[in-house]
Amino acid sequence: MAKTSRKKKRLVFISHSSQDTWVAEQIAKGAKASGADVFLDETHIQSGANFEDEILDHLNKSDEILALLTPWALKRPYVWAELGVAWGRKIRMVGVLHGVTPSNLNRKKSESTIFLRERNLIELNRIDKYFSELKTRCKRKK
Repeated sequence: MAKTSRKKKRLVFISHSSQDTWVAEQIAKGAKASGADVFLDETHIQSGANFEDEILDHLNKSDEILALLTPWALKRPYVWAELGVAWGRKIRMVGVLHGVTPSNLNRKKSESTIFLRERNLIELNRIDKYFSELKTRCKRKK
């Protein structure tokens, strides 16, 4: 009997602050509906697991990262570390702005502008554009 090979789905790593969990979960639902698999720490990291190892493991498997950028996330070192790993791996990076503007990011030059440029940013109110583009990328991966 011939063995059928099925490619893995595109994996989207969602980086966010714990204060933004509900919004991140809504984004995860949209990404799944677009045909992607999603990594969200609250869902995928079990109690007692080594948090940093799990994060790095999933970042290294991801095809792209979506960072939910809010006033809380801008202060969260993990968001910037996760973006740094994605930047080093040269995977697609998308920053979704919610309650912040590109000028807020420019004020934090030491952390953000090396990783995210305006071309990488999208307003939360335009997230459907991201989902449409993601759907296209997911179809190409199959």
